[in-house]
Amino acid sequence: MARKTRTAGPAPCRTRWFRALIALAVCGAAVGGVAAYRGLSGGSGERPVTTDEASRLALTRLNLYQASPVAVTLTAAEGGGVVLRVSGVVDYRTRHGVGSYQSTGAGFTGSSSSSGTSGTSGSTAAPQLDHGLIVWDSDGLGLAPALDGTPAWQQAEHIPRSGWSPRSYTTDPLDAGLQLLIGLGADRPDNPLLLAQSGARWLGRDRVDGRDYDKISGPRATGTTPGTGPDGGKSPLTYWVDGNGGLLRVTMRMPGLGTPTTLEFTGHDADAKLPEAPWDTGTS
Repeated sequence: MARKTRTAGPAPCRTRWFRALIALAVCGAAVGGVAAYRGLSGGSGERPVTTDEASRLALTRLNLYQASPVAVTLTAAEGGGVVLRVSGVVDYRTRHGVGSYQSTGAGFTGSSSSSGTSGTSGSTAAPQLDHGLIVWDSDGLGLAPALDGTPAWQQAEHIPRSGWSPRSYTTDPLDAGLQLLIGLGADRPDNPLLLAQSGARWLGRDRVDGRDYDKISGPRATGTTPGTGPDGGKSPLTYWVDGNGGLLRVTMRMPGLGTPTTLEFTGHDADAKLPEAPWDTGTS
C-alpha cells in the first residue's frame, strides 16, 4: 500500500528494538547449501546450531518464496486481554499479503496449531471486537469491511484502492508481526555460516502432526552479549524448521508482553490468487 498516513511513533527505545528485530529476520542473503536432516541422539539442552541446522534455517526463506502463495496465520496479543488474529495468504514474489482479521476481548483462548484453527475443546469464547479484510506489504497495511463469506483474496479484488483505509506500520504487536511476516521469504537462502556465527541456537525439538521440527532461535542483534539480559542474550525470534528447511512457525517475543506473537505457515495455497485492486496505481 503506497502513501500511508503517518502515525505517532512509540518510544525511541522500542523503535530501535523493532528495527533490530526486523533486521534479524531479513539478514543478508547469500547462497547456502542443502544438508541432509540428521536426528539428534540424546540431549535436549540448548546449544549452538550445527552446520546442518544452520543450513536448514538458511533455506527457510527460499522455500517460502518458492511455495508462494503461502497460507499463513498470525496471532498477536495486544495487551489488556485483546487478541488479534489474521488468516490469509502471502505472495513472497510480490511481497503482498491479503487476509481476514478479527479481534477478540478478554477470555479468548485459541489454539496455536499448525492448521491455524482458532479454538480447542474447552476453549472459552470471547466477544468479537472487530473484524474485516486486511492487506499488507513492506510499507504498511490497509483495512476494509468484509463483503461476504468467500475467501479474503476474492473479496479484496472487488474493493477498489480507494475503499481501503491505509496506514504505515507502528511497533504494535500486530504491525510488527505483519512486517516480519512479509519479510521472511526471499529468492535465495541466507548464508548459514553467518547465521551460526551470529548466535543462532538449537532449543529443542517438537513433533507436530507426525513431523519433527527443530526449534531454533535466530541470530542475535549486533552488540548483544551471550548469557546476558532476561533472555540470556538470545534472539526474540524462534523458528520451527523441518528436515527440508520447511518453516512451520515463528514466534516473536515483544517487550512488555508475556505472550509472543505467533506466525504459522501451512504451505502452498493452490487456489489463492492475490488481488491487484489494493495496489492498483490507477483511480477507481
